Amino acid sequence: MHKLGIVLVEPQIPQNTGNIARTCAAVGASLHIVRPMGFTITDAKLKRAGLDYWHLLDITYYEDIEDFISRTDGSYFYLSTKGRKLYSEVCYPETSYIIFGREDAGLPEELLLENHSACLRIPMIDAARSLNLSNAVAVCTYEVLRQWGFPSLLAHGRLRGYEWLQSY
Repeated sequence: MHKLGIVLVEPQIPQNTGNIARTCAAVGASLHIVRPMGFTITDAKLKRAGLDYWHLLDITYYEDIEDFISRTDGSYFYLSTKGRKLYSEVCYPETSYIIFGREDAGLPEELLLENHSACLRIPMIDAARSLNLSNAVAVCTYEVLRQWGFPSLLAHGRLRGYEWLQSY
């Protein structure tokens, strides 16, 4: 049974977290939030960005990164512009957690140094500082799910009133 966890360490922007929550809910990934956050979970911007997907979301909160590591088990990958390996070069194990840092600072350097072989990067031009956090989460989430064959996800759509097209 595949299990993907998206981990946000000290998220600061409620709209990003709301968008990430919606992505997690839509694909069945769990969302793990490491405190402190730069907003409250009742923030209207957070709720609006997540729309009506909150009831589909598996979300857990942690006091710090050590609390997260002690309460979870699996393979951990750290997304950073400082990563030496591309996110698409990794073969993601059955239980994987992708860990993302603050929008304004990323993950702590000491954490990256301790886990350097599991630090991943999304390629971009040298002049760009980073991708938006919610976009980076989406890119990495769909790579993991692609490798796993999109388990439990509906991989085709249908046009209403055009059932005859279903055979194509």
